[in-house]
Amino acid sequence: MRFPTSKALFFLAVFLLSASREARSEVFRFSGDRMSTSLAKGRERTLLRGGARIQSDDTFISADEIEIHGKDFQFAVCRGGVIARDLKKDILIQCDTLTYDRFAKVLHAEGRASMEDRKNEIIVRGHRLEHRDREDITLAQIGVRIVKKDFAARAEFARYQRETDIVELSGLPVAFWKKDEYRATRIVMNLATEEISLMGDVTGSIVSRSGEGEKNSKGGGEEHD
Repeated sequence: MRFPTSKALFFLAVFLLSASREARSEVFRFSGDRMSTSLAKGRERTLLRGGARIQSDDTFISADEIEIHGKDFQFAVCRGGVIARDLKKDILIQCDTLTYDRFAKVLHAEGRASMEDRKNEIIVRGHRLEHRDREDITLAQIGVRIVKKDFAARAEFARYQRETDIVELSGLPVAFWKKDEYRATRIVMNLATEEISLMGDVTGSIVSRSGEGEKNSKGGGEEHD
């Protein structure tokens, strides 16, 4: 079935089960310049092209192309100039390709992926990102960069726990706090309390706040707070 009409808009009321297994309803909206769809049982699929958009209660996603499939249109595969917003938590995700499970509330982003948590004023970038809404966790892989006021880091793997404001880094991690530099096998930074833990092959470069110059430290396997 094809709808060549310009910017057709559709509204679906779908019934989901919440974590407590109590039934609730959610309005799911999607739109695009062009659309093709199959509603055959077990093969439900809708393809939106040109200014494609989907929106549920808390999530808005736009892309050049969006394919929605699965029972009650559970999954969305978005391609080209993807922008995803968590409207409730004020989180913005941008990437080349994104897969979204709207029942589990999990986003998988790939290709120049970035996540901006505007409430906590932190940006996480990587080739791959996974955002788990219910756990309030973002995982980043490959060429990871993290930026926040007075804090920057790079690594191959990162785990950002939004509720506790904790960043865990591994894979040749380097963390910069103000003018200080830290390297270790694993780095854990509590951005709320400004506490840092270094584990395995630890090295650091600390700039004296009194202007006395730079102090270097090196150790193996120690932990510093």
